[in-house]
Amino acid sequence: MRHGKKVNHLGRQTAHRKAMLANMACSLIEHKRINTTVAKAKALKGFVEPMITKSKEDTTHNRRIVMSRLRQKDAVTELFREVATKVGDRPGGYTRIIKLGNRLGDNADMAMIELVDYNEIYNADKKAKKTTRRSRRGGNKEVAPVAETKATNEEE
Repeated sequence: MRHGKKVNHLGRQTAHRKAMLANMACSLIEHKRINTTVAKAKALKGFVEPMITKSKEDTTHNRRIVMSRLRQKDAVTELFREVATKVGDRPGGYTRIIKLGNRLGDNADMAMIELVDYNEIYNADKKAKKTTRRSRRGGNKEVAPVAETKATNEEE
């Protein structure tokens, strides 16, 4: 039975798995999308999304936490500067996994994992959200007649 076993070990020892996920996360941050197996993509999603959430608040503490897991200074810098500003208003769900089919050599299920906000193809169809106004105070309706009355009074 699988009671209490939430981590997919990916057939690796703990140190190897953490190093592999750190390297894949750095590649994802640098290139904005990578191709890998479905199992690794799902494991990477759980690894990288909490770090993107931490990057939304640029503090020394958050930088140190992310640096301890990523281990590459350039990737941490890009995460906190570029990626965090792009995903700043998103409440979660920063990555997308798209299944690609099977690999030719060993028939493994392949997938592409990408940062959602960096895909121009999917984001081109969606228009910017309009702000919904809950109440109107009629500012435009009252201003127009007052302006006309002033103009007519000045002419007389």
